[in-house]
Formats: sequence, C-alpha cells, structure tokens
Amino acid sequence: MSDPTYRWESATATHTGKVREINEDACLALPRRGLWVVADGMGGHEAGDVASRMIVESLSDVQRHDNPADFLDEVEDRLLDVNLNLYESGAPRARTIGSTVVGLLVMGHHVVIIWAGDSRAYRLRDGVFEKMTVDHSQVEMMVQTGELRPEDAEHHPLANVITRAVGGTEDLHLDVELRQIQSGDRYLLCSDGLYKDLDDATLARCLGNGDSEAACEALLTEALAGEASDNITAAVIEFSDAD
Repeated sequence: MSDPTYRWESATATHTGKVREINEDACLALPRRGLWVVADGMGGHEAGDVASRMIVESLSDVQRHDNPADFLDEVEDRLLDVNLNLYESGAPRARTIGSTVVGLLVMGHHVVIIWAGDSRAYRLRDGVFEKMTVDHSQVEMMVQTGELRPEDAEHHPLANVITRAVGGTEDLHLDVELRQIQSGDRYLLCSDGLYKDLDDATLARCLGNGDSEAACEALLTEALAGEASDNITAAVIEFSDAD
C-alpha cells in the first residue's frame, strides 16, 4: 500500500504457543487504511480472548480520513468505547475483562503509535533496534523509580502485573507517540509472549530478515523454538519511498 510519499508492506502472525489452550491474542491489519493493531487479553482473567477480539472488531471498519487528526480521534474513541463496555460488563460481578493494545497508524510523513498495557512497538532503522513504547506495568514503575534494574524486570515475580489496560478501569488513558517515517523503517508490534522469550538481539535479527513476511515468520519460528509458554503475536510493517 502507499500514499504519495511512502509505500509500505506488512505481515502478521499469531500462535497459541505450547502451553495455553486458548489464544487470547488478536491482531488486525488494515494496510489500505494504514492501521495495524495487536491486542493481548489479560492473562489470569476471564474472557481475555473476548476482550482482545472486541478491540479488533471495533477497529476493523475504521475509515481513512483526509485530516490525520480525525483518523487518530476515531481510533481513540473506539478504544474508549470498548473500554467502557468491558468495564461495565465485568463490574457487576467483580470481574475484570481486559486487554492490552498497541496500534500503529500511518499519518502522512509520520506514524502514530498508540498503546495501553505491555504489548510493545519496536523500530529497526539503519541497523538500530529501539523500543518505542513504555510498558504500563508494575515492574516498569519499579524500574522508573530505581527500585529494580531493567535487566531484572522480566523475571521479577510481579512481571505480569499490568497497571493499565482496555477494560481495566472506567476511565482509560492511552499513550500516543508520533514518529517521522524514514524509508527503510521496519516496525514490530507484538504481545509479551514474543519479547519475553526473545532478547533484543534476537528480535532485531529476526526483524531484519528478508521482507516483512519473512521477518514475521522468523520471529514466530524463533519464539516457538523456546518455551512459548504464552500466546505469541507479531505484526511487521516496512516503509519505503513511494518512487
């Protein structure tokens, strides 16, 4: 797909993993509209697969807008609606029905990354691999305050405690990051089932493999070669000059 300035290609993959019986992840790819989303139903809670699926279904008919701000507003509004529906469904029975979410929107010369929870976005640019999101999690808060070293976070007993998610609270705050596109940029959206099994060097190597489809396959294959104790989902988006 393309706009007058950039072209892009993409691929997605999702897998239940080796341990879970249900895939609570969901993935959406709308390249013609410049929108990709990964959602991860909150583990340990009821109906996590319902929550992630509601996010994807809600965004599946989002339209492109002449005004980029309207595009972002529509995505945000739909996520806020899903949040309220999930919260109101669970509240009467003291249940939490929730999901993390990370999305990437193409807006002219820029991409917008929007997220809540610990599903992540990464970027590979000129050989430099960079995490573009900050987890909404208990261990990330501990890292930010100096209570925990970053290298110890993913193996900490509280590593699975999420501090923000769609459906988690009545009011949802979504973080938004705006980044300028550069030809050759390759973005990865993924659930924690991918990055908790693969270190940054492996993620970067797989993400740089072949085209977007080959990169997606490499990521999934590498993750399934390990423990794969969680659901695994990845979306890879690569940008190039339109000409």
